[in-house]
Amino acid sequence: MAMQTPNGMDGPFAWDPSPEGGLGELVGRRVTQCALSRICGVCAESLGRPVVFVGTPEEIGRNAFHAPPLHSACADALLRDPGADPDWQVVTTAGFEFVRPTREDVDRRPTFQPNSLLSTP
Repeated sequence: MAMQTPNGMDGPFAWDPSPEGGLGELVGRRVTQCALSRICGVCAESLGRPVVFVGTPEEIGRNAFHAPPLHSACADALLRDPGADPDWQVVTTAGFEFVRPTREDVDRRPTFQPNSLLSTP
């Protein structure tokens, strides 16, 4: 069963649903669209402040997240999804930078780097 987002979408905007159900994989072009248009990765609506990111303890330690920015209610809905990473934690920020990988980077996925952190786990 697909996740129902807070605004009634059948699944999170930036993820391609898994055939087995659950979140599946992030879709690169949608992740970029979230960054450039400042829209939520779950509901695809405009972001205000605060901005929420979900990530593993490693992502939090690097201050570099792969999942796009979210509204607080959308992050809560995402964390309740059975396909969500059980290690995800929430970071709240006032803003972020979208960083594209360089040729030398081993991990070729773009990252979101929060600034002005408001809360961390």
